[in-house]
Amino acid sequence: MTKFVDRLLNGVTMYRLVVYYLIFLLAVAIVLGALGILPYQPITLLFSVGFLVGVSAVANKVFAWAYQVPANTESVYISALILALILDPVGPSHNLWFVGWAAVLAMASKYMVALDKKHLFNPVALGVAIAALALDQAASWWVGSVPMLPFVLVGGLLIVLKIRRLELVAAFILSTLATVIGFSLLNHTNVMTAVQESFTASPLLFFAFVFVTEPLTTPPTRGLQIIYGALVGFLFAPQFHIGAFYLTPELAMLGGNLFSYLVSPKAKLVLQLKEKIRISPDVYDFTFALSRPLAFQPGQYMEWTLGHKDADSRGNRRYFTLASTPDDRDLRMGVKFYPQSSSYKTALLNMDVNDTIVAGQLAGDFVLDSDTKRKVIMIAGGIGVTPFRSMIKHMLDNRRRRPATLLYANRRVEDILYRDVFDAAQKEIGLKVVYTLTDETGVPKGWRGQVGHIDRHMILETVPDYKYCTFYISGTNTMVHEVKDVLLSLGVKRSHIKTDYFPGLA
Repeated sequence: MTKFVDRLLNGVTMYRLVVYYLIFLLAVAIVLGALGILPYQPITLLFSVGFLVGVSAVANKVFAWAYQVPANTESVYISALILALILDPVGPSHNLWFVGWAAVLAMASKYMVALDKKHLFNPVALGVAIAALALDQAASWWVGSVPMLPFVLVGGLLIVLKIRRLELVAAFILSTLATVIGFSLLNHTNVMTAVQESFTASPLLFFAFVFVTEPLTTPPTRGLQIIYGALVGFLFAPQFHIGAFYLTPELAMLGGNLFSYLVSPKAKLVLQLKEKIRISPDVYDFTFALSRPLAFQPGQYMEWTLGHKDADSRGNRRYFTLASTPDDRDLRMGVKFYPQSSSYKTALLNMDVNDTIVAGQLAGDFVLDSDTKRKVIMIAGGIGVTPFRSMIKHMLDNRRRRPATLLYANRRVEDILYRDVFDAAQKEIGLKVVYTLTDETGVPKGWRGQVGHIDRHMILETVPDYKYCTFYISGTNTMVHEVKDVLLSLGVKRSHIKTDYFPGLA
């Protein structure tokens, strides 16, 4: 299923997919409203969406200008469209104060309620919570209705599978249901009715797919994400209360955000470009100056925000793996460029020395385990080698030996990246490196490496003791899936296969 979703959504970033999902839900609501299935007129829904988008866009520009930081257009649309789905639709004759203030406060929270340039709360949740408190109104969360349920479910599952957050969502839903069942038993109410209403008369699924998975306020690692999902699910359950005070969905989100902040890296970094080097025909290495070393684990990634004019629909945010090590005084990333790159990559390539970029949201579980006696096999394709550059350089700098093999595939010799690091690791710490070229027509004379794609035969030849190894795979989605399938067919346990993935990969 995951493989099918990757192929279906190839080239679609996570943020763009969320925008499409929200637009799809609003389009469905307009049709259902026209048919009389939902109690909202299409003209009212359209006005509400337009009003929220307009107010959010203006407010975001004002705050971005005031705080001198790049304005993210995708986040404006996402916040506005979410608000349109959870606040009662308004027309020109309605009282617009509540929805207007909710939009303004949501935008403001990204800039004003932030520590070390990292916003603390989900913007929509905070905007709605403050507006509700000040104006004594509440979000209706009308998207959580029976007519909308199948559409919420289908689109939401695509998002969850795309960003690999199934365990997080499952933890949230199971925790919610466990809490609902527990309170039903304590209060001697019908358990089945309570469970059914959790799906049909509440925004459970929409909240899970859109709010719980929001990356900027989610913990960085899988284990913490599961705890986070369970905590938010417990707070989300309609029966949960403190005395006579019952939590709303947005308050449950804010409670989870506090936990996430406590266990997550805190800072966003404004970094200056120190050096830009072309290291292959279509890959550049970018080095950014750090005022102090950054604490992270080799193999992790960060979100990089680059403000630029005329941003295309793919926005101004990307996720890139760190190619540097925690001991470096600089932050390094390798980026592959294509003939028709996005506006983001065009702006990135045009950066000059001392130009700035914002990096944050340090995260990722694609890190070496602590068992240094167990052999690790690193399998990379093209630019997918960047996390291994970080891991191997860290081992090399600290003279840490462990049984390890790097199996690295590229089309041509000139595409091989970071060869200086890998060759040095062979000599100094005993790393085994196997290069393979997939373009069999361009193999140079005297080539001593392998030829062909990384397949069953090559793995058996290179790693005869594969059953006793842990495999790390990083590359294109197609390459990762193919190699993983080969390993599974050889009898390698799923728990011994780790793949590189992060939100927005496309």
